[in-house]
Amino acid sequence: MTEKYKILAKYIKDLSSETPDIETYLYVKEYISNYKLGIDISSKALKNKMIEVNTKIKFEDQEKSKKKSYFEIVYSTIVKIDNQIKDKEELQKIILVDVQNDIYLDLEKSLLDVLHNSGYQNIKFSKKVDFESLYQKRFN
Repeated sequence: MTEKYKILAKYIKDLSSETPDIETYLYVKEYISNYKLGIDISSKALKNKMIEVNTKIKFEDQEKSKKKSYFEIVYSTIVKIDNQIKDKEELQKIILVDVQNDIYLDLEKSLLDVLHNSGYQNIKFSKKVDFESLYQKRFN
């Protein structure tokens, strides 16, 4: 392995799209521009220097409105770490930045497919998530 890690598998582990009724759908269709993207990353050590990285992405209304739709994907990535990697900080950066950058286009497309198939065809994300910047803010 010439790189620090290798992605062995990636798949949608869990998927949720909830719009309870037509009134909510019509309301959300008008106000979906107020929805925010949230990301949570967790990992679990497996055997033989492998790690399961779960990236949870939510698209939800953070306001107190009673009419809400909810969209969430948990995207699982199985990664094999190079034997030379021993430093905890380097491993954190691989999981929180490098792997995320590698999977982000697939993850974003999956979420957009869910949104479009849920009746919200005009949704686009104008900015890409900057995982490097998020990492720097968290650890500096």
